[in-house]
Amino acid sequence: MNVYMIQTLQPLLHDSLVLLAAPSQAWSASHGDMDGSGIQGFYHSDVRVLSEVEFRVGGVQTEHIATTSVDAATATFTSLARNVDDRTADPRTRVDRTRTISAGSLDETLTLTNALSEPITTTISVSVRADFSDMQVVKAGMSGSESPVTSEAMTDTVRFGAGDLTAFLHAPGAVVFATDTSATFSWAVAVPARGNVTVGWRVDAHDASAVVSGAAKDAGWSKAVVRSGDSRLSSWVRTALDDLQSLRMETRLVPHEVFLAAGAPWFFTLFGRDSIWAARMLLPLGTETAASTLRVLAALQGTDEVHGTAEQPGKIMHELRSKTFTIPGENVALPPLYYGTVDATPLWVILLHDAWKWGMADSEVEALLPNLEAALAWMRDYGDSDGDGLIEYIDETSHGLANQGWKDSGDSIQWRDGTLAEGPIALCEVQAYAYEAAVGGAAILEHFGRPGDGWRSWAADLKARFAESFWIDSSDGAYPAVALDANKKKIDTVTSNIGHLLGTGILDGRGAELVARHLASPGMNSGFGLRTMSSDSAGFWPLSYHGGSVWTHDTAIVIAGLCREGFADEATSLIEGLLHAAEGFNYRMPELHSGDSSDALSSPIPYPASCQPQAWSAAAAISVLSSLLGLRADAQSGDLDIKPLAISSRVEAKGLRFAGETLSVTVDADGTVTRG
Repeated sequence: MNVYMIQTLQPLLHDSLVLLAAPSQAWSASHGDMDGSGIQGFYHSDVRVLSEVEFRVGGVQTEHIATTSVDAATATFTSLARNVDDRTADPRTRVDRTRTISAGSLDETLTLTNALSEPITTTISVSVRADFSDMQVVKAGMSGSESPVTSEAMTDTVRFGAGDLTAFLHAPGAVVFATDTSATFSWAVAVPARGNVTVGWRVDAHDASAVVSGAAKDAGWSKAVVRSGDSRLSSWVRTALDDLQSLRMETRLVPHEVFLAAGAPWFFTLFGRDSIWAARMLLPLGTETAASTLRVLAALQGTDEVHGTAEQPGKIMHELRSKTFTIPGENVALPPLYYGTVDATPLWVILLHDAWKWGMADSEVEALLPNLEAALAWMRDYGDSDGDGLIEYIDETSHGLANQGWKDSGDSIQWRDGTLAEGPIALCEVQAYAYEAAVGGAAILEHFGRPGDGWRSWAADLKARFAESFWIDSSDGAYPAVALDANKKKIDTVTSNIGHLLGTGILDGRGAELVARHLASPGMNSGFGLRTMSSDSAGFWPLSYHGGSVWTHDTAIVIAGLCREGFADEATSLIEGLLHAAEGFNYRMPELHSGDSSDALSSPIPYPASCQPQAWSAAAAISVLSSLLGLRADAQSGDLDIKPLAISSRVEAKGLRFAGETLSVTVDADGTVTRG
C-alpha cells in the first residue's frame, strides 16, 4: 500500500540551492545539507532518490560561512568545525565540501583542514535517507514511494531500490550503518598539524524505465564569449550558457538528438513549446540545437487521432514523461506522451524556417519536408476546429490542461473584470504564430520546388480574419484582444500576449504602433520586465503565475518583436528592465518573478515557486544579445544584417555562427559595427 505523508502545499524554491546535470538534480539549503523538507533532496529521472543528506564533524553540524559555485553542476560549501578547534578568535579548522552532479550521480569530497600546531582526532560522517517519491508527489507537497523501498548493505556500499530505480551509495574507507531507508557513513580521521584529510562518497542512480537521459555537456555554443561595458549583460550570458549546458538531454526513442529540457525541478524533460523557443533563441550561436530539436519532435509528431492523449495527425507534442503525470487534488492526469498544446505545431514550423535562414543545411531541412507539410496541414484541418478560419483549443479529454497556450494555468485567460473565459479559446498570439508559420513554410516548400501559394493564400485569409475579429476600441488606443471565447467575443484584458504579434507579419504598421504603445505603458512595463497582465485589470496580482508576474522569455520575445518592427526605444527600456532583474537574481534568471514596479523596489521579488534554471529564461539572454546587436539572418541570400540598438557601452560577441561560419561582432557606443 502506498503511504503518502501530507505537507499540503507545493514546495517553494526561491531560497534553495540547486545543482544539476540532466536528468539529475540536487536541491539543498545554502549550507549544503538536505533535511527532507520541501524540495530538498537528490533527484534522478523525476524521482527523489534521497530526501536527506546531513554532514557532521565529531557528531556536530559545522558552521557554514560561504558557498561558491564553479558551474551549474558544482559547488563548494565552506564551513568551520569549531567543536574541534581551539578557543581563539581566529578559526583554525575548516571544511570544504565539494558537491558535483553528473547524469545519474552525486559526488562529494569532504576536506577537513587543520591549521593548529597539534593534530586533531575526530570523525567525519554523512547520513542519508532514501525516499523514492515521484516528482509529482513532491510538487503536491507530499512524499512517499509508489513501490516498497529495499536496501542492502555491503562493505562501504549501500544499495537502495524502489520500482525500476536503483541507487548505489559508495563511501570508500567508511564504516557503514544502514537500515531499510537510511544509512550513515563514518570515517575516523587523524588530521595532522597544519595538514588536511579528505574523504568522499558518491551515489549512482539508474532508472530502467526512463524515457529521457542526459546528453554530453559539450555544446559548441558554450564557448561563446560576450564582453561589454555593461557587465550585467556579459554576466547574464555567461551564467545562461552554463545553465543551458546542464539542461541538455536526449530521448531513448531518438538517441543523440539533443534538446533542452524545459527546466528544473518540475519540467526536466522534453516540452515541445519550451524546447522550441529555447532552440530558436540560441540560433545566433548555431543551428545544431535547433536541428536536433526539430528532429526529435518530428519523430514524435502525431499520426492518428487519439482522444485520450490529444494526438492528431501532424500535431507536435506537448510533453514526454515515463508515466502518467497527475496532480493530486486536481482533475489533471496527463498521459506519458501528451499532445495538449495549441502552439507547438506552428512554432515547430517557425523554428524550421528560422534555422534554415541561419544556415541549417538544405539536406537537413529537406529531410523534414514531410513533417513540415503535416504540421501545416494540422493548422488547417485540426487547429481550426470550427471552420471559422482561426486556431482554437479546448481540452476534450476532461483531465488535460484547460489552457493550452504558453500561459497554461487555469486562470490565465480572463476578462478585464477577472471573470474566467470559456473555451474553445482562440489566442491572439497563436493566430500570429500560424500566420508566420504558413508564410515561412511556403518559402521553404518553394525553395525545394514544392507549391507554396496555397499556404500564402491561407495566411492572407487568416490575417484578414484576425484584423476583423480581434481589435478592441479603447480610450487609450485600440488593442488586440488576448483571445476570443467560445462565443467569439473579444476577451478584453490587456496582456503580454499581444507583444508576440510583433514581427510575425500579422499586424500592419498602425497596428504594430498601437501594440507597442500599450506594451510601453506603466501598467505593462514593470521596470524589471514586461508584466503578463496589465496592472489595471481586476485579476492583476504581481505574484500571479500568469496574471501580473514577469516572465523573462516572454519579455525577450516581445523585445525581439519590437526590434523587428522598429520600436527601438520601447525595446531598449525592456532590455534595461531585464538587466536590472538579472543583477538582482545573481544572473540566473528564474522561470518568472514578481510584477512589482521598480519604482518602488531596488531589486526584483522572486516568485517563490519559480523553476530555476529554466531553458527559455536562460536562452533569453542570447535573444536579448541578438536584439541589442540587431542580428538579421538570411542564409539563402548569404546575408547577416547587423543594425544595433543605440547602446551606452561597447559590446563584443565572439562565437556567433551564421551559415556554418564562426564570427565575432563588436558594436561601439557610437554605433560602429566591426565584424571578424
